Amino acid sequence: MAYHETGHALTAFLTEGAEPVSKISIVPRGMGALGYTLQYPTEDRFLLSESELLNTIDTLLGGRAAEEVIYQEISTGAGNDISRASDLVRRMLTEFGMSERYRNITLPTTQSGIAGISGAREYSEKAQEYIDCETARIVNERYTKVKTNLEKNRKALETITTKLLEKEVLNGSEFQALAKSEVID
Repeated sequence: MAYHETGHALTAFLTEGAEPVSKISIVPRGMGALGYTLQYPTEDRFLLSESELLNTIDTLLGGRAAEEVIYQEISTGAGNDISRASDLVRRMLTEFGMSERYRNITLPTTQSGIAGISGAREYSEKAQEYIDCETARIVNERYTKVKTNLEKNRKALETITTKLLEKEVLNGSEFQALAKSEVID
């Protein structure tokens, strides 16, 4: 779990334009979270650009990528992160008009009327197949990029994780200092 959280934080640090890390913790908190990484925007934001959304996806994938770099295996611990990354890509494609094929077009769904449950889609099976394939392609490309960056910076990943295991919580400035001293540009 410590490598997982460090993976999120280090990915944010390595991702130009990502929100800065303000805290990393491996102290369990409610709802099954075994640890967490907090990022706060440097300014109030109401709109997000395509690159900012991709930065968020990269950071979400950093935990699983770190697990694979260290253990050469993945676990169920990143399930929520993978779900959130996939959902965000799907929204980019269907709601925000950020796909190559459907650029500047939204693909509508009907409202279900039940909180947390989306409605039926109002587009073709062919469009759905494109969305599924494009979601997988984007998530997998981003994951490969993130994993490569973490492999390149494995020493930083290990050093920061060692400190996190020792202290259980690192504030943003502690993390930044460690990352700056260990990261390979």
